[in-house]
Amino acid sequence: MGMDTIYKGDLSTKAGRRNAWIDALFVDHAVLRILWTNFAAVKPGRLYRSNHPTPGNLAQFTRRTGLKSLINLRGRAENGSDALSREAAARLGLDFYDMPMESRGAPHKDRILRLAAIYQTMRGPALVHCKSGADRAGLAAGLFVLIDGGTAAEALKQLSLRFGHIKQANTGILDAFFLTYQREGEARGKSFLDWVREDYSEDDLREHFRANSLAGFVNDKVLRRE
Repeated sequence: MGMDTIYKGDLSTKAGRRNAWIDALFVDHAVLRILWTNFAAVKPGRLYRSNHPTPGNLAQFTRRTGLKSLINLRGRAENGSDALSREAAARLGLDFYDMPMESRGAPHKDRILRLAAIYQTMRGPALVHCKSGADRAGLAAGLFVLIDGGTAAEALKQLSLRFGHIKQANTGILDAFFLTYQREGEARGKSFLDWVREDYSEDDLREHFRANSLAGFVNDKVLRRE
């Protein structure tokens, strides 16, 4: 069980289901995500992005777009939101992928390549989500843009204030990642995945990135982002 959850791991009883919903709505803040979904198309008919969908919103997205796959960037959170969305995905016939990503660290090379493999083999369209739909969803959406043949400038649009992303905070390391590819790979005509495999250094990115401390405080302590 995670530290930020009261979920007891049981959806099989009324009391267990009630516990899952209380945990999802009030501990994991899903009450804020019922009406505000942060939903957007990355590539219509292929990939969409959102915050962590409630079961009702996931069903609505599926009806609207014909979803076939759900990519969970939070990993196994073991909270009410996680349990309810896994159950909803199974009920809707969606393929479910656990693909944990970081919002405040240099993107892991092996995780980028694993997500690329998912994008290249999944049944589409898919929905990719984190908790708020701002940072990890923006990274995953930007990665899709590049893997799909787009530019770093196009990928960076997926990390914007429109989605709640604050590039001045420590989450700005995600912007720095795309800018590094733009400078070191794209400018030299190197494909994105080749650059990731052959040239990308997580250590160098961490060493050179500096966040604004006030923006970091707002992002981490006020907005309480994962």
